[in-house]
Amino acid sequence: MKLRFLVTGLVLLGSTVLHAADRKLVMIAGPVSHPPLMHEFKAGSMLLQKRLDQVPGLKTVLVTNGWPTKSVGGKNVDDNSVFEGADAIFIYSDGGAKHPAVQNDRLEFLRGLMKKGVSIGMAHYAVEVLADKGGAEWKEWTGGYYENAFSCNPIWDADYKSLPVHPITRGVKPFKTKDEWYFNMRFREGKSGVKDILVATPSDAVRDGPYVAPKGPYPHIQAAKGKPETMMWAVERADGGRGFGFTGGHFHLNWQNDDQRRLMLNALVWLAKLEVPNGGVNSAPVSDVEAYQNLDEKKPAGAKSGAAKK
Repeated sequence: MKLRFLVTGLVLLGSTVLHAADRKLVMIAGPVSHPPLMHEFKAGSMLLQKRLDQVPGLKTVLVTNGWPTKSVGGKNVDDNSVFEGADAIFIYSDGGAKHPAVQNDRLEFLRGLMKKGVSIGMAHYAVEVLADKGGAEWKEWTGGYYENAFSCNPIWDADYKSLPVHPITRGVKPFKTKDEWYFNMRFREGKSGVKDILVATPSDAVRDGPYVAPKGPYPHIQAAKGKPETMMWAVERADGGRGFGFTGGHFHLNWQNDDQRRLMLNALVWLAKLEVPNGGVNSAPVSDVEAYQNLDEKKPAGAKSGAAKK
């Protein structure tokens, strides 16, 4: 598996030690998935990282193509040294049974980091894990997760008409984007400790489906017509760590939306336990030229591939 680091002001492989005041954010972008301009984990993470590199006191390490690995004796093995000194971890990847964080013994490795107060955030498909393989951990670490056939994944225009007072929403105006906005998450019991960040009300037609996969509709989703749903949330854990889940991010060009992009930048700065500026993280607009940079090499839309469903 390819390991790639994109870092500002940091010489890789441990040759430079972070200043004591710096906070380290490890960003994991998943392997190639879906047709062009969908699930562009690498390109999306790179444009976010470019802006995070301007945040004082924050150092970022971006690993592309999934979990960091190295070659030992001709075999790829996990290279967890990337996480040394990490204050926060962000995963933007495919999920479910193939989620990079639930392979091998990675859940146990992450559990050790969480006990030390390391924060963790998930975007789009990465919020989904299996109930018996990551479900309990995601509820504990991020507040909730996408559970297959309990949650649903329609493509719809979510209209976020108001935003709560929270560091993640600083400088962010209400916005509306068409995305594969998941909802009906499997949250902690009583939604304990979960702070809603993005809330919108799906139309009856959205609830009636079809969803992306399985197409549904699901009776329990239809029965909740008129109910507001949470598409982004955040938690502050008892161990000192923080967590969040963001269900959008399917369509790459939505990162050109200034408010959606600033929301994510704020979330990552907050995740690393740095102060989010009152007006939000400074975020230069994403031009068409930049949006089309660093895209994965993919088959055209409609061509057969091994891409995951979500």
